[in-house]
Amino acid sequence: MTKNSPASRVLSALGIPHKEFHHPGPIHSLEQAAAERGQIPDQIVRSIVFRVGKSEFVMVLIAGPSQVSWPGLRAHLGQSRMTMATDDEVLAATGYSPGAVSPFGLPHPMRILADTGLSLPEDISIGSGVRGTAIIMLSSDLKKALGTVEIGDFASKNS
Repeated sequence: MTKNSPASRVLSALGIPHKEFHHPGPIHSLEQAAAERGQIPDQIVRSIVFRVGKSEFVMVLIAGPSQVSWPGLRAHLGQSRMTMATDDEVLAATGYSPGAVSPFGLPHPMRILADTGLSLPEDISIGSGVRGTAIIMLSSDLKKALGTVEIGDFASKNS
């Protein structure tokens, strides 16, 4: 299978083992995406973009069904005000459409925060930059590929 996604090209250039998974049709839920990939929802890494300034964005990587703890994220960032990025802001900041966002192949450097829960499952899947296509890889390889990111407890305790 040809690896054409932006994330796959970056990972290949870094020598990081991974594979692309192409969904057979539209994805309607986290549970559906996980089932089609042979995973459980906790193995899917969501890349959520927040606006923390007029043109400043951060990306939070969080496991599947978990929700971001707004108070925890605000405290970590030292920000009293922030919002989730709009679809247009996500596209402008990452070059990717919502639902396909990846921390790899970004057009501009972005601060990336990873929740501690990402290290739990051995294999994970993450956005590829192309809707309907995911990257499947080991969580240890994700950490290698990301390099220096801020690790913290960003998941809400109510999720």
